[in-house]
Amino acid sequence: FPCPRCGRAVRRVTRGARREIRCPRCRYLMFDYPRPCAGAVVARGGDVLVLRRAHPPRVGRLDIPGGFMEAGEGIEHAARRELREETGLTVGRMEPLGMWWDRYPLRGFGAIPTMNFYFLARWRGGEPVAADDAASAEWMPVATLARLRRRHSWRHMGEVIAEVRRRVARSGRQR
Repeated sequence: FPCPRCGRAVRRVTRGARREIRCPRCRYLMFDYPRPCAGAVVARGGDVLVLRRAHPPRVGRLDIPGGFMEAGEGIEHAARRELREETGLTVGRMEPLGMWWDRYPLRGFGAIPTMNFYFLARWRGGEPVAADDAASAEWMPVATLARLRRRHSWRHMGEVIAEVRRRVARSGRQR
């Protein structure tokens, strides 16, 4: 992408453990910080809501409703906004699931590090309708989704789904 100061294409530079984005002409410097993302795993009994990606990267792969946070936005608000934008659903109370690291590829630039925050929400009503970045939205048994790791959009999804399985199984035992 272009340098915000002079317009020339910036380059990624690694200096020890630190990664920088630097302009080769004017030497403008940005640090290669991770980008925060937020998502909502919606559970309906033993099923979870999954999307198929409509756009690059990883078109057609399974995904969890979520995406990049906007400036000044809270994590839970971002997860709710992404869920609404991608499926039309709103949910009640959400409980934090955790944070997972990953990488998001940008064509022509390389991968950027991401911090992916997820919440677990229980479905209350309504049917999801695929919109925004989603080609389709469907309910899938969490056990089936766990076995489809090779079809997941992101490496960290297997760990997220494993945590969801633990929580869904635990809540089923408490009833």
